[in-house]
Amino acid sequence: MIRIATAVLAGLLFGAGLALSGMIDPAVVLAFLDLGGIGDGRWNPSLAFVMAGAVIVAGLGYHLIFRCRRTPLFASSFQLSATRTVESRLITGAALFGLGWGLAGYCPGPAIAGLGLASTRTWLFVAAMLAGMGLFELAAHWITRPSHHPRSCLPASDASTTRSAGRKAGR
Repeated sequence: MIRIATAVLAGLLFGAGLALSGMIDPAVVLAFLDLGGIGDGRWNPSLAFVMAGAVIVAGLGYHLIFRCRRTPLFASSFQLSATRTVESRLITGAALFGLGWGLAGYCPGPAIAGLGLASTRTWLFVAAMLAGMGLFELAAHWITRPSHHPRSCLPASDASTTRSAGRKAGR
């Protein structure tokens, strides 16, 4: 229960920071990403300052936590990625994320924090984001199934049984 309460508190703090900095307004984000506006004064650099502040605070926080603690306060271990390689899947995902961010002016955190503003556009974005995440999970599960056979209409267990039976019968 304490883990959930601290996660909710951290999420609320993160959302409050996004709201106070204006990052839940897609117009602010799009004004930053529109580099064509630098010459005529339409470019808004505030997102760069927010990012720099976040990197400094997170860097100091990580440094202090890992220096002072072997485990988190409310878990048995830190949940850190063991992967140290840059794969094509990561690059593709990052490119799609950036493309979506540049088109809509939202990324997941600000969109969820912006739900409280009751904007129809924000709710539609979050619904589309959740649908996309669900479709990705379904596709990833379907593609990575060990017994996946793309030409078979049979369920995986039936298809493998049929193939085994065919091999035994000499077909």
